[in-house]
Amino acid sequence: MKIVNKSVTLRRISAHRRRRADSRDWLEQRKSDMPDPTAAICERAAAFPLVDEGTACTQASFKACGNGFLYIGPQGGRYKAMFKLAASRGQAEQLAAERPDDFQVASTAWVTARFSADKPLPKRLWQKWLNESYSLATAGKSPARIKEKAGRKAAPKKTAKQKTPKKKAAPKKAVFKKAAKKRAAKKKRGQ
Repeated sequence: MKIVNKSVTLRRISAHRRRRADSRDWLEQRKSDMPDPTAAICERAAAFPLVDEGTACTQASFKACGNGFLYIGPQGGRYKAMFKLAASRGQAEQLAAERPDDFQVASTAWVTARFSADKPLPKRLWQKWLNESYSLATAGKSPARIKEKAGRKAAPKKTAKQKTPKKKAAPKKAVFKKAAKKRAAKKKRGQ
């Protein structure tokens, strides 16, 4: 009787595993069929001059002149994009009041937008916010200087010159004589 129960239990477990594997395969297939709504935003952000791409946790990060201006990536089955805004902050606050699940405005300059492949961010909106966010990151930098630096190829990093150890200066004779006298006095006491 126990053997039958074991086989039934094993059949149930393996059926459950098959269903889980099938659902994972289906989900991966569906993800590969769906276009990535962040791809166009990332391409546009990378096209700006002086942009450094990186990662922060699971998000792609874009920085210009050492300041972050876009963080974007998947989060909880949807996508998340964070923009730094000033002039469009009022528009973002209005959107956050209308759709609090999709938009959040922080007390700082950052605005978070959540979207999916089915309901992506409107192109005009993300382009406007991206341009503004980039301009805030490069604020104080002259456009000519930014273009000039972007036109130059990055020079290889120079390695720091290895410092040669400096030769110690010879001790002064007076100091040397005092030390010699002290040593001689110790030797006399020790004998």
